[in-house]
Formats: sequence, structure tokens, C-alpha cells
Amino acid sequence: MPKPIPIVDSHIHLFPESHLPTLAWHGPQNPLGAQHSVNEYRQATASSIATSPSAARGAAPYLRGFIFLETDRISSVDEHSEKRGWSHALDEVSLLTRIIAGDPVPGEGHTAADRHLCLGMVPWAPVPGGPGVLERYMGLVRERTGDALFHKVCGVRYLVQDKPAGVMVQAGFVEGLRWLGRQGLAFDLGVDARQGGMWQLREAAEMLRLVFQDGSRVKVVINHLCKPNLRLPYRGPASVATHPDFLEWSALIMAMAQYPSTFMKLSGGFSELLPLEEGTEPNVKALVDRIQPWTDVVFDVFGPQRVMFGSDWPVCNVGGGGNAVSWGRWKRVVEEILDRRGLSQAEREGVWGGVAVKAYGVEI
Repeated sequence: MPKPIPIVDSHIHLFPESHLPTLAWHGPQNPLGAQHSVNEYRQATASSIATSPSAARGAAPYLRGFIFLETDRISSVDEHSEKRGWSHALDEVSLLTRIIAGDPVPGEGHTAADRHLCLGMVPWAPVPGGPGVLERYMGLVRERTGDALFHKVCGVRYLVQDKPAGVMVQAGFVEGLRWLGRQGLAFDLGVDARQGGMWQLREAAEMLRLVFQDGSRVKVVINHLCKPNLRLPYRGPASVATHPDFLEWSALIMAMAQYPSTFMKLSGGFSELLPLEEGTEPNVKALVDRIQPWTDVVFDVFGPQRVMFGSDWPVCNVGGGGNAVSWGRWKRVVEEILDRRGLSQAEREGVWGGVAVKAYGVEI
């Protein structure tokens, strides 16, 4: 009998209510302005996935765990900035350390039984500061995790989708990525084609060219298909395939994929599609029809060996219909995408978890 497939959710965020004031994007009207902890994540996944191989039937997938991504805390590259600094980002590392260690603090929304779920963490890091600043910061991260759990830090992210033009191609940024590669740490790249502009993808492609031209092998994990404009007027695949935005996006994705140590997350789609409602079940096949031109490009240029599943929870709740349904909806969308690609069993296992294990170097 085939073994159940372990799912590694390669992209989730966690934040207790007490930490909301430290989030750069938090405000009174933000739809994510409430606690989103392991408890809520378990609720999001409970109705659509088994949580152990013994509970999964046949070759059905089960949730093995997740990779935590930093949540855009108030921070700055300068450690000593009076208004920002590194303290909030380091407090987030401490939170994840408590989750991994099974050492909960009342009110944070996790228990000792959750310790096996967090397979790795990708904290914020001041990448533009270059190797010296990164070395200082990662030393402080190690102080927060302790030597025994520092191996759970499998990469870092410095979110560039809201930064001014030129940041990604600064010498410090490029040298910082090379330093991460020498340390065996991945870098998560977050750009936004739809809301931020296609220039972000152009700059990211140039950044990768600069980083890799000296032979660096840093693993760069690209978030959310680069957030393409999935809201383009849709009158069938041809209407997308001939659109200038799609053509430029495709060319830039191809440029990023030429480097063997770049990976793509099959995630974030609900943020770029028109919002879904909780009470009305969406037509999954119609959703996949709309995004298939984009996902076909990703699989064509990266190959399934460099594409990984991610839910983007809880951000997926906003466009996906709410916490009770959004995670399961995205899982069904991905299942339909994989079916249409005709992937082998081994390739499916890779997308669901094996590619994330390879990219981040985590153990399951």
C-alpha cells in the first residue's frame, strides 16, 4: 500500500494578540488584526487534512508541519535606530523558539504538543547591511534560540515588496545574500508584481544575476509566484497569454529560474484573485482555469523539482473566504493544478513537501 504523503506547508505566519502592536502593517481596520497562533492554524487545517500518517488513508497527504516566515515586524537595518531597531524581530525569534521547544507562555496560542509542527523558521534579517551586520544579527538570533535549536533557523527574509527601487541591487544586499549562502541559509524573496509594479521583478532578476555571477550557491526561495496580476480580464487562456503584463512576468520568471538554486512557492494565489466568500463553495476548476497560464510557466521553467506548496496562512483567509475554509480551498486548487500537470507520484511528493525539505534543509 502506498505511504501517505507528508505535507510541509512552506509558508505560514504566526502572531499572538499581544504582539500585534509590533507588526508594521497592523491597524484597527486590518482584517488580520487578531491572534493567529498555532491554535488557529490547527483549526484552519483540521477539516481538510489528516495530522498524522496513521490518520491518512492510502497515499493521501497529511500535514507533517510548516515553515514559519517572519511577519514584517517594525524593524530597521540599523540596530540602534531609536524608533525601530532589531528588538521586535528578535522577540519573534523567541516566540518561535518557545513553540519549537514546547515551552508555551499563557495566551500565545500553542501547547507543548505543537512542538513537532514547526519544522523551520525564517526570521527577519537586515540583509541590506551586508555580511558584517548579518553576522552580528544572526549571533543575536542564536542567543535567542540557544545552540540546541539554532539549526531550526533555515533561512531569513528581508521583505522588499514595500522598499524603494534600488535596494535589491545595492552592494550590501548582494554581498549579504552571498554571505547567507556561505552559512547554508536560504533567502526568501518577496516581491509584488500586481500592486508594487513589474519593476520589482526586473530588479529582482538583476539582483540574482549579480549574486550568482561569482558562483554563489545561495538558495533563493521566491514567494507567491511573485504576486502576479491574476485579476486580468479573462476570456480564456489566450486572453492572458497575449497580455503584456503576462508576457513580461513570464520572461522575468524565466530569468529567475535559470539559476539552479532558485525555488518557487506555489502560494499566495487568493491574495491576487478576486476575493471568495465563505458561504459559497467556489468552482475550483474555474479558479485553476484562470491561474493555469501562470502556473504552467512556473512548472515549465522551474520544473516540479523546484516548486513547493505553501498556504500563506493566515493571509490566505482574507481572499480565500475565512479561516474555516481558505486553507482547504487552496489545497484543492493545488491538487487540481498537479492533476492537470500529470505529475508522477514522486513529483507530487516533492511539491507537497520534498522540495521544501531540500530548499530549507529541514528534517521531517
